Amino acid sequence: QNLANTVWAYATAGVAADALYAAVAEAAVRGGLAGFNPQNLANTVWAYATAGVAADALYAAVAEAAVRGGLAGFTPQNLANMVWAYAKAGVAAEALFKAVAKAAVRGGL
Repeated sequence: QNLANTVWAYATAGVAADALYAAVAEAAVRGGLAGFNPQNLANTVWAYATAGVAADALYAAVAEAAVRGGLAGFTPQNLANMVWAYAKAGVAAEALFKAVAKAAVRGGL
């Protein structure tokens, strides 16, 4: 949660911190996103997209974790922020987008 909160704060404040973003992405992926709940996952990719920081491995890991977990625990706001982040960053996450669309169609959002 601390990693997610830190990058969220930097992105919200508009503070450039490339070394910080790189270190957080590397630590999060290396740690298998341990300790990240759905809101942390959504806020993290939102922060990277907002800051315009590329982090392909992080985006891939977050999408995979969300889809693997069946989107369990994600609120509609988490999902909206997350798919916005992928779209804004220009990151293809077909399985994630399909899972979110399916949840929306079946009324799960």
